[in-house]
Amino acid sequence: MLCTRRAASTLLRSTRSFTVLAIESSADDTCAAIVTSDRKILSNVVIKQLSLHEQYGGIEPMTAIQAHQRNLPFAVTRALKEANADIVKDIDGIAFTRGPGMPGCLSVGMNASKTMAAALGKPLVGVHHMQGHALTPLLTSEEQNMPQFPFLTLLVSGGHTLLLLAESPVKFKILVDTVDQAVGRVIDKVSALLEIPWTPLGPGDALEKYCEAVQETELLHLGDSIMHGRKDFSFSGLHSQVERYLHSHGGIQNLDDAHRRALAFSFQYNAFAQLEDKIHIALKWCERQSIHVNHLVVSGGVASNHYLRQRLAKCVKEFDPQRSIGLVFPPPKYCTDNAVMIAWASMPRFLAKEYDDYGINLKAKWSIEELADPDSVNPIS
Repeated sequence: MLCTRRAASTLLRSTRSFTVLAIESSADDTCAAIVTSDRKILSNVVIKQLSLHEQYGGIEPMTAIQAHQRNLPFAVTRALKEANADIVKDIDGIAFTRGPGMPGCLSVGMNASKTMAAALGKPLVGVHHMQGHALTPLLTSEEQNMPQFPFLTLLVSGGHTLLLLAESPVKFKILVDTVDQAVGRVIDKVSALLEIPWTPLGPGDALEKYCEAVQETELLHLGDSIMHGRKDFSFSGLHSQVERYLHSHGGIQNLDDAHRRALAFSFQYNAFAQLEDKIHIALKWCERQSIHVNHLVVSGGVASNHYLRQRLAKCVKEFDPQRSIGLVFPPPKYCTDNAVMIAWASMPRFLAKEYDDYGINLKAKWSIEELADPDSVNPIS
């Protein structure tokens, strides 16, 4: 059952406290959290698997599934302990990531959530992963900086790169989608190509730190990968340009450390330049449609990149120096996958008593537009 706009709006004005235990397992982080309807984060547990996947250069599905199976009981136990909560007396509802994501990983969190909810007689809600990212700032922002609908949302992660118009907590319009690989996935691949050792936060963080001292005057020419004016994202071409650059120089072994760092920075610069170009396209489209947008929300794992934050601050200012477009980022720990965002996104439906059946299935592929209208697929034109 879909949440109505009126019911969703009660999320921000309700004084009744409703407490949700949420689980997120769409990729390689095993997450559990407890959040209340009055915007209190009681616990946030994230158990990472990075050491298990570094040898593969990315997420290995079966390894991730097995790790979720091991980690999830501990994540839930820790979340309850940190919140000082009793699952019977203090938890009002259980939420989980229904999709999109890796099917096997999603199933671990979904089956655990369904079993707990059914055994305890608790209501259950399955949440769209990207909806969770998009609505996070409504939980984490100070009142004076909270984005107001409608606002633009740039979702950048290892699985998705989307530019959305958020019209309500359940109504999203896809303005720019990805025709091939998500930016986060390509960042991970280039990090592997350049043989950059992972940091505790993964390959994306490793690449950012590896080239953070490089200046824009040291940019290498990789070709045009921004696709100026096109209304979609595409990062496979940029990935191929890095591969061709390495091949033309005889392989990574023929590049000294300074050269590698310059190549990493040049790749990152071009990837973020494409994001900027599409943001300008989306803002212009909103103007033509007489849609007044005052905020750009940026979320997903790549949103924790500090260089990206600097670039986008400049981007929105350059679009219209006379107009103040608020740039909103969740705190870095809520940019990457977490269950806090799943709990918060589920709250309007819990408050409206719009629950899912215990027999609900996962949706590994799931357009965010289907939350409001299953037949709505309208990229900008």
